[in-house]
Amino acid sequence: MKKRFIEEQIIPIVKEAEAGIPVKKLCRKYSISDAAFYTWRKKYDGLEVAEARHL
Repeated sequence: MKKRFIEEQIIPIVKEAEAGIPVKKLCRKYSISDAAFYTWRKKYDGLEVAEARHL
């Protein structure tokens, strides 16, 4: 089953990685793949939720 995440959920996950939590641990916690996380990081790194809505 595929989980759908919205920007309001993705951005805090990316910020957790910026805070120093290992990517593998985050992927297990949120049941996502490494590839999904790195795609999100590439797209949403450095953005706030309000800025991401404009994308």
